[in-house]
Parts: sequence; structure tokens; C-alpha cells
Amino acid sequence: MSPPEPQTPSEEPSTAFAPAIDAHTHLFPDRLAAAIRRSLSAETDWEFSSPTTRPEIEAVLRTAGVEAYVALPYAHKAGIARELNDWLLEQATDSDMLLPFATVHPDDDAVAAVVRDAFEAGARGLKIHCPVQECRPADPRLEPALEVAAAYDRPITYHGGTAPMFEDTEYVGADAFADLIDSYPDVRVCCAHMGTYEVDRFLAFAREHETVYLDTTFAMSTSAEETMGFDPSTITDETLIDLSDSIMYGSDFPNIPYPYRNERAGLLARELPRETTRDLFYRTAADYLGLDIEDGLESAI
Repeated sequence: MSPPEPQTPSEEPSTAFAPAIDAHTHLFPDRLAAAIRRSLSAETDWEFSSPTTRPEIEAVLRTAGVEAYVALPYAHKAGIARELNDWLLEQATDSDMLLPFATVHPDDDAVAAVVRDAFEAGARGLKIHCPVQECRPADPRLEPALEVAAAYDRPITYHGGTAPMFEDTEYVGADAFADLIDSYPDVRVCCAHMGTYEVDRFLAFAREHETVYLDTTFAMSTSAEETMGFDPSTITDETLIDLSDSIMYGSDFPNIPYPYRNERAGLLARELPRETTRDLFYRTAADYLGLDIEDGLESAI
């Protein structure tokens, strides 16, 4: 794989893309960001060149036409979630773009309190990375956190699929996600990466349940075949049109081994109906996040 192009805020925004909400990005303290990249590189042949500080990330996103972005933290071990949530919430106070989520580890003490405190301080939802945190979506240890999310009407974004390297992991997959849907049918939940590699089943979940969402992250990029062995063309235009109120744009930025534009280029090249495009890049994420955007997203933030 050739080295990725440096990420600089040099792209002109596409009028079909902007204004956009990026529903899947990551922002971590420097040492943790570096550790995550080392781990990803050790598991793959990916190389990273995009920036990891908030101002630099926002410069790339803003120039591309992103109006707001969701930062998804995840705690890889017990005892760090509260500090990580506090750090991200503090970052959000200095930003007019950042929509912070919270995280919790299933082995934390006072799981419910960690999530409740984050929501009270401004977190917009909850992020669970099932394979990293070694838990199924509806893991009994997480039940107190899921009950808090239900009580506060906050969405939960999961890495719940088997891609790109978790096909032999017991914590992910469509069967495990079905247990979550059955247990918490009123909670808005998103499976990242279009549910790859079990896309058909996750698309069926989205058709059957209005509270189930998917994000396009990694799976719909023009680099998807190279990076994760998935062909985005297997998801048809008709599917995107039919499920545009359940599918939202996400990127995984800055932890992507290719230029940011690759995440949206394939979707834009499809020449989808304008209404579908607005759903994918803006309205569906706003709905998932519970934002009132009638007077513009800035007032909702």
C-alpha cells in the first residue's frame, strides 16, 4: 500500500456534500491517540498521516464542508472512562463543531453514574466498541448504562460488526446486535461501518426497526476494497434511497489510511437524488442525535 497523502485543509467543499454532519470521528488525548494508531498499524498494513489534534482535525473537516462532527471515545480498560469523557467534554467547550459522545467500560465501578454524569455535562450519546471492550452490545454489565441512555433518550453508537478484523470475535455480529434490539427496542442505536461484513442482515434491521441506524464509515469509501475487502457497489443506489432515513455519513477521521475525501467521493459519484443526499450527509444524523435543525445546526449545537 502506498503512503497516504498528507491531510491538509485544501479541498473545496462539494455543494452536494456541504453542509454535512460527520457522525463518526475520533478525538483522543495525544498519548492515547498515538497508542491507538500503533495498535491499528500492528493489526494491519495501514499508515496514517492525518492530524490528531482538535484544531487540525476541525480545519480538515470544515474545509471539506462539515458543519458538525460527532467525536466517539471508547475506554479500552476499566477506570479511564470518566476521565476520557471529561477531557472530550472540555474540548467541546472550545469548539463550535464538536458533538461529544461518552463512553463507559463494562467493568467500571458505578457504570450508570459514569454515563449519567457525562450526559448531565453535555455528552450527546454513548459509544461502545464491542471487540475492544470485550462485551456484547447488550452485555449484562452494560445494562445500567443502557438504562440511563434510554431514560435520557440518548443514542448509542456501536462497533457491532465483524469488520475489519473481528470475524472470529464472539462480541460482535448480527446475532449479538439482534439481542440488543430486542432488549432495548426504543433506544436509537447505530451499528458503524454499515454492519460489515453482515451488511444484508444489518440493512434488514434498519428496514424493520425505525430506531436502528447505520453509518457509512470505511465501508462506503473509495478505499474500502483495499482496506477491508468490501465492495461498496454491493450496496445499491436503491438501497440508499430506500433507507436514507436510517443511513448517515461517517468517516472514522482521523484514523483512516487515506485522504478524507475518499469517504464521501464514492457516495457523491452515485448522483443520488438530492433528498437522499441531504439525508445521508445531514438530516439522518440530526435525527439520530435528536437535534432540532429548523433554525440551522448552529443553534441546535
